[in-house]
Amino acid sequence: MSDAELEYLREQVALGDEEAAAQLVELAGEREDAYELRLIAESGGTDAMDQRVQLATESGDVDELRRLEAGGNPDAAEVLDELYVEDPTDDGT
Repeated sequence: MSDAELEYLREQVALGDEEAAAQLVELAGEREDAYELRLIAESGGTDAMDQRVQLATESGDVDELRRLEAGGNPDAAEVLDELYVEDPTDDGT
């Protein structure tokens, strides 16, 4: 996809076009473009937020997961909880 086509999609997203948002989220996910996903999520795109959590999880980006959790994302909180489940057999030694 050309830069002009991406810019057109971004403009459509800014105008509230949900189909354009879904397409842009898919493209950003394929490119692993966390910045693009962040912009879409900040404009209210829940699919983008889900994709951000998925990318952060796959890449092991705990800092990003913590930022998402701090922003109130329950999926990020769940992933972090799973990462830090205490081992009941661990006695600290």
